[in-house]
Amino acid sequence: MSERTHDGLAAARARGRTGGQKPKLTPRQAKIAQQMYEETGPDGRLAYTVEQIAAEFGVTRPTIYRHLAEMPARTPTP
Repeated sequence: MSERTHDGLAAARARGRTGGQKPKLTPRQAKIAQQMYEETGPDGRLAYTVEQIAAEFGVTRPTIYRHLAEMPARTPTP
């Protein structure tokens, strides 16, 4: 990488800039998606499929799976 590019990136980081694309889901949306994923219906089966959750937020299934993997799993309360 050229020295000028490296210096420019370092200066941008010092100003609080980060590279890359913004997250598709906010932390609040990711939490809601996790709650939907863990919710069960009266028959004991999952209330929502990952496809339904993704459609609700306007993202793809892999995006939902990625956010679910990043969040700590909730432990069921007895």
